[in-house]
Amino acid sequence: QMKILPFDFEETCHYFKNFTDEEKAYVYGIVGGTPQYLLQMSDKLSIEDNIKNTFLNPNSALFEEPENLLKQEVREAALYNAIITAIATGASRMSEISGKVGESTNICSAYVKNLISLGIIEKETPYGEKASRKAIYSIADNMFRFWYRFVPENNSIIARGAAELAYKRIEPYLSDYMGKVFEEICKQYLWKQLLSGECPVEFSSLGRWWGNDPKEKRQAEIDILAEQDKNTALFGECKWTNEKVDLGVLETLVKRSELFPYKNVYYYLFAKTGFTKGCTDRAKEMGNVALVRYEDMLR
Repeated sequence: QMKILPFDFEETCHYFKNFTDEEKAYVYGIVGGTPQYLLQMSDKLSIEDNIKNTFLNPNSALFEEPENLLKQEVREAALYNAIITAIATGASRMSEISGKVGESTNICSAYVKNLISLGIIEKETPYGEKASRKAIYSIADNMFRFWYRFVPENNSIIARGAAELAYKRIEPYLSDYMGKVFEEICKQYLWKQLLSGECPVEFSSLGRWWGNDPKEKRQAEIDILAEQDKNTALFGECKWTNEKVDLGVLETLVKRSELFPYKNVYYYLFAKTGFTKGCTDRAKEMGNVALVRYEDMLR
């Protein structure tokens, strides 16, 4: 059997010549790399118009796509629907999902397993840990993630043909939505660096890490962690904001890396718009920090 995978971000970019760099990221975040969905997008229109023509248009193919797909693949589409909606709106642990859906965790976990095998949901544990106690669930497919995040709650507005009003309600959350997408783009960038021999750390896998910070006495999170061996690792932070990334972000990442026993550590900061002078100067001084602007990742 051959499983045909969607395009990655770089491959998706080749498809759209007229979009700006930022628009390319948004399109990937909205429909992912599935060719059938990319065909619904036009680089002659703005991102706003693309969203209005597809997700906010009851007559478009994408408007009904997630529900139609589910009906083809599973029997009890309503419960699957409820589970995906729960995850899309912020429930990430099994107990939260079952609470929102109103079914036992046993039933929910059987349904979630099926959604994982369909490639719709993914299960994550903190990097380097196997304990499923800490497992969280998120939507793996960007088109599903976007649809379930924004369409159901605006359904009655969309049904009345008020795409303009629906978009106004969605727009304030788009930048926040793109945070996870940007993390994925950064991970793909690091894999390319590794395969072309340009990455200082020869990792075999990478992922997110979250857990307890005993010094700060609170939960800490690291966007990207990748280990070469017991002594060498890479730590990364991704920021999709219009402000430049400042020194504080680098200092926080350094502090969090000290929760681990690695002796040789490399840092990657990824920014949508660049870095402040303080951050750039400190990175040069340290010598083991790569500052990567989003536009440079596309070159």
